[in-house]
Amino acid sequence: MFRPRFRYTDKVVRLLTRISAAREVILNSPLIPRWEVTLRREAIIRSAHSSTSIEGNRLSLEQVSDLARGREVLATRKDRQEVLNYLSVLENIGKVIKGDSLRENDILEIHRMVTKDTLDNPGDSGAYRSRYVVVANKLTGEVLFRPPKNEHVPRLIEDLVGWINSKEAKELDPVIQAGLVHYEFVRIHPFVDGNGRTARVLATLVLYLRGFDTKQFFCLDDYYDSDRQSYYRALQSIDQETLDLTMWLEYFVEGVNVSIEEVKKRVIKLSSERLRRAREGQIALTERQMQIVEYINQTGKITIGDISKMFKITRQAALKEVSKLVDQDVVELRGKGRGAHYVLA
Repeated sequence: MFRPRFRYTDKVVRLLTRISAAREVILNSPLIPRWEVTLRREAIIRSAHSSTSIEGNRLSLEQVSDLARGREVLATRKDRQEVLNYLSVLENIGKVIKGDSLRENDILEIHRMVTKDTLDNPGDSGAYRSRYVVVANKLTGEVLFRPPKNEHVPRLIEDLVGWINSKEAKELDPVIQAGLVHYEFVRIHPFVDGNGRTARVLATLVLYLRGFDTKQFFCLDDYYDSDRQSYYRALQSIDQETLDLTMWLEYFVEGVNVSIEEVKKRVIKLSSERLRRAREGQIALTERQMQIVEYINQTGKITIGDISKMFKITRQAALKEVSKLVDQDVVELRGKGRGAHYVLA
């Protein structure tokens, strides 16, 4: 069975303590159901954008958001399909496996979902590699990592799955377990393509199954995508002789902390007095007003032009719509003239 090697450094312990405290704030905040939906949708969209972007997908966050809403975007078929696949997996994460135990077939199915209609050889989707691959720099051709031989893959995955379901693994902090699974899966590199995306889905799935992120508020992929070189350096920093994963875990846990702190900031803002009153019916927000605030929550701001385009109404009607939110102290105006926009109050 897979036996991970790592140490609880001061940094790891300190970050796990912060993560636990931030998570408690998030889960105990008085959010109305619609805001939970908004946070979940935002995290899924950002995750889909970041995780596919790491692998070279060219869609912007706005285009990914449009795809998630069922809109058409101008992009290559492969780029669109990769994003749609990732969105589908995350939106159905609770249905990916049955029960609370992961099976080898579940991993194959996740890979099949992630790579559907995107691989040069469709037979590679949901199937272990039958030809040897290496991880190399696409520009220079330099080999960065040589994974285990093809014939070792089934046994290594079987060992990893056995460990994931073991009592030993479930006694670990969920964040530690997710980080270990992420690295070991990338090290095994069981597929011809799509290993990174599948590894990140598995890490997300572990956090979901362990009850850490059942509401799917957290977007880990954003942290990786913000500095891809650091992500790859962290993966490549592990001595393949000792396989001591301490340095990787310090990086991974720091990423979870950054992600959860961002969510905490949003939640604190959303659960402030104005939204608490909204939940209790003291502020009645219309469907349009809710959509406006959701848009600001996702992008940070909104303009009269955005509102006009969103609802296909005149600028005058858009101004009237947002003015109601200003009067209720839900949003506030920033800037003047062409730079005028609205943010959460």
